[in-house]
Amino acid sequence: MKNQSPLQEIHKKGIYGDYDNKNEQDLLKVKEVSNLKILQIAKYKNSIVSITDLKIDGLALSDKPNLVVTNKETRILWSSPNTWLVTSENADILSKVTSIFKETDFAVTDLSYSRAIIEIEGKYSKEVLKKGCPFNFNELNKNNCANSIFHGITLTIDLIDDSPEKIRLFALRSFGESLYHSITDASLEFGYKSI
Repeated sequence: MKNQSPLQEIHKKGIYGDYDNKNEQDLLKVKEVSNLKILQIAKYKNSIVSITDLKIDGLALSDKPNLVVTNKETRILWSSPNTWLVTSENADILSKVTSIFKETDFAVTDLSYSRAIIEIEGKYSKEVLKKGCPFNFNELNKNNCANSIFHGITLTIDLIDDSPEKIRLFALRSFGESLYHSITDASLEFGYKSI
């Protein structure tokens, strides 16, 4: 069976929107991310295991809301109390996680093929999201995350960098095309390069 990315048929490379008389470096960049493994880790309510000693690729789980801990290839997003989203370029991350987080205390779910991932980069990235999301983006900083909606589509927002702004958006695969069209439509005003 061949895996097909959620946006394979609609994500077309090119330059779109108000790009006339603008330096290409100043345009927003929009791309699909399809090489990430995504795992959800949820600690059971009756578990007495402490998370302080459990690490993934040297990263400890955070109990601080909206915080992301990261290294070169792995990011761990606080999703809700006792729930985290692990994203990684490491293809073996699932076996690492399941060896550390015992099934008697944690539920580990592979969400890799159930999500569409869109990355938007550039100084107007937050402005694009403000057009359809009620979240206060002035409070979102580098290595912060949030769960919200964009034009009625539930998504997870991960602010990877703030200079320039680089934001990764995760949505259910079935809403990927709608989210992509909403994001690219909101980006037209600033001009964007689809890469």
